[in-house]
Amino acid sequence: MARNQKVIAAILLAAGAGRRFGGDKLLHPLEDGVAIAAHAARNLLAATSEVIAVVRWGDFPLYDMLEQEGCQVTMFQGASRGMGASLAHGIAQARSADGWVVALADMPRIAPETIKKMIAALEEGASIAAPVYKGERGHPVAFASSLRDELLALDGDQGARAVVEEHRDAVKLIECDDPGVLHDIDRKSDIVD
Repeated sequence: MARNQKVIAAILLAAGAGRRFGGDKLLHPLEDGVAIAAHAARNLLAATSEVIAVVRWGDFPLYDMLEQEGCQVTMFQGASRGMGASLAHGIAQARSADGWVVALADMPRIAPETIKKMIAALEEGASIAAPVYKGERGHPVAFASSLRDELLALDGDQGARAVVEEHRDAVKLIECDDPGVLHDIDRKSDIVD
């Protein structure tokens, strides 16, 4: 690896309870028989080799599956505090990285090429990068290491929204022909293609 090459880690947030889905959402198979979270993990791993997945404490089936996919998996006891707390925990696992791409495990249709564009934006000096599809901002969102302390301080269920809002003038929006950046699965009816 070249000395000046940046290390961009992916954080896969997989610690939600999936209540609206009816539980075990991330283990639910898509039409090809592969679990929702496995798809999300594979998309990230196709773009970067360092993927940290954050799962709820005691969720061994999801932990095992994501570990088998190739993720570094961490169980988080504070997952019930919300997405912000889970994100801060994930960032802490890769605090020495030069940046992070934050993805949601219930968004299994994001193209690896889109993730690579977010990583490239950080490597080119962006503080925050986000994909845009047909005028709507989506996921994953990438953050440079200059925002480490703000990300580590997150708590509650707002995720990194406050950080993005605080630095909205620094957000590099990247047009993508990828409807997957907007498609999350909250209910079983969201699985249809």
